[in-house]
Amino acid sequence: MGEQENCVRTTRASKKRSYSSVAGAAQALQQLPKTKKRVVLGDLTNTPSAELTQNFSDSKTQKLNHKPKKKKILKPQKTETVVSLDDPKNCAYASSIYDHLHSLEIEENRRPLANYMEKVQNDVTANMREILVDWLVEVAEEYKLVSDTLYLTVSYIDRYLSSNALNRSKLQLLGVSSMLVASKYEEISPPHVEDFCYITDNTYTKEEVVTMERDVLKFFNFEMGSPTTKTFLRSFTRVAQENCKSADLPFEFLGCYLAELSLLDYGCLRFLPSMIAASAIFLSRFTIQPHAHPWSLALQHYSGYTPSDLKECILAIHDLQLSRKGALRAVRDKYKQHKFKCVAVWSSPSEIPTSYFKAVNK
Repeated sequence: MGEQENCVRTTRASKKRSYSSVAGAAQALQQLPKTKKRVVLGDLTNTPSAELTQNFSDSKTQKLNHKPKKKKILKPQKTETVVSLDDPKNCAYASSIYDHLHSLEIEENRRPLANYMEKVQNDVTANMREILVDWLVEVAEEYKLVSDTLYLTVSYIDRYLSSNALNRSKLQLLGVSSMLVASKYEEISPPHVEDFCYITDNTYTKEEVVTMERDVLKFFNFEMGSPTTKTFLRSFTRVAQENCKSADLPFEFLGCYLAELSLLDYGCLRFLPSMIAASAIFLSRFTIQPHAHPWSLALQHYSGYTPSDLKECILAIHDLQLSRKGALRAVRDKYKQHKFKCVAVWSSPSEIPTSYFKAVNK
C-alpha cells in the first residue's frame, strides 16, 4: 500500500514538473524576438537619393508549425528524358513556337506606349515608376516569387498606365494589385491579398487592393497571358549554350541580371521583349569573353536578329550595366548574392567594338 502511494505521489510530481516545463517553454517562446521584416516603399515623390525602404517589426503572432515527417519517395528504376517545349535543341516545333510568341509580343494590345508618361500621365513620372519597380523587385524577393511574375507585373503596370491616367497616391496600389494578379497566374502558391496589404505597411485596405485587382482584370479583359523578356531569354540562353555539355549558371544569371536592369528603365519600353532578351545574351557573352564575337549564326538564325538590329538596345542596357552608382539598387543587390554567383559585380569593357555589330556570316 505504501509503495502504491509513493508511486502515485511520484507520478503526480513528475506530471506537475512536466506541466511546469511546458508552461515555461511556452512563455519563453512568446518572448522570442520576431525576425520577419516588412519591406515598405518610400515616398514616391522623394528624389532617387532618398532612403526607399525601412524595416519594421512584424506585429503578427509568429506561428509555430509542427514539421511533419517527410514521406519516403520511391525513385523510379528507369529515368526518362524530359523534352522542354522551349528548348530549340530538342523540340521540333521550337521555331513555330518562337514565331507565335513573336507575333504575340508585337500585338498592339500587348505593348505599352513608349511615351505614355508624356501622352497619358499627368501626375506620375518616370522616376516614380523606377522607384516602384525597384521596390517590387524587393517584394518579389521577400515572397520568393519567380522572375516570370516580376516581368508580368511590370508589363501589367506599363500597359495599364498607357491608357489610364493615375494619381501618384494610387501608383503603389496598382503595383501590388498587378503583382497579385501576376502571382495568381504564375505561382503555385501565390501570396494572399492580406500579404500585399501588409507589405505596404497597410497603406491600402484589402477592399482597395481587390477593387484595383478587378479594374486591372477588366482592363485586360481577363487575358492575362503575354510573352515577356523572360520568356525569350529562357530560349536564347539554351541556344547560346548549344555546345555546352552542362548549364553555365554564371552566364544564365548574368543574362537575367542585365534583363532585369532593363525593367527599371522607362526608356527600354521602346524595345520588344525579344530584343531585350537577345541584347542581354549579347552583353553576357561580351562581358565573359570580350575578345570573342558575342553573337553566333545559331543565335542570329533562331532569334531573327542581327547585331546591327540590336545595337541601340545593346548600348542602352550596356549603359545600365556600367552605371553602378545610384540609390535604386534592388536588382544589383539581388544579383550580388552568392546564389546568383555575384554577377552584379562583374566588370564589362566600357566600349563595344564596332566590328561586333556586323552580321555574323560564319
